[in-house]
Amino acid sequence: MRVAIATDHAGFVLKAPVIDEVRALGHEPVDFGTWDTRPVDYPDVIAPAARAVAAGECERAIVLGGSGTGEAIVANKIPGVRCVEASDPVVARLGRLHNDCNALAMGGRIVGVEVARACVAAFLTTDFEGGRHVPRVAKIAALETEGRAAG
Repeated sequence: MRVAIATDHAGFVLKAPVIDEVRALGHEPVDFGTWDTRPVDYPDVIAPAARAVAAGECERAIVLGGSGTGEAIVANKIPGVRCVEASDPVVARLGRLHNDCNALAMGGRIVGVEVARACVAAFLTTDFEGGRHVPRVAKIAALETEGRAAG
């Protein structure tokens, strides 16, 4: 699968290890930047990666920042993207299993390299459970279109 990777300057420390883990799991990373530690505004790099998932150009995204919080917020603003912010692999796995999350956010100031690798592995190897979770995910998707017709 193609996995969009995007980071701001604060998450850059995790970028290379995350890309290595994506490749080790047999997937193709698609790099949306940034390419060094010079400060950038994270929406400028995170939104294009999330849009690639929404457009079907990538199946999943991994977005990185200082905490992962702002990156998750940006990704979740893109219709069709469900981003889980995780600082441990259990949360990453449950985001996939129960919410069919197609994006993972992590913070380079929060998790170390080995935890980040474990989160990536959990996120990329877990399938959506379906079943009782399908109507819940559909309700989340319906929220994305609420109020658009009135505008």
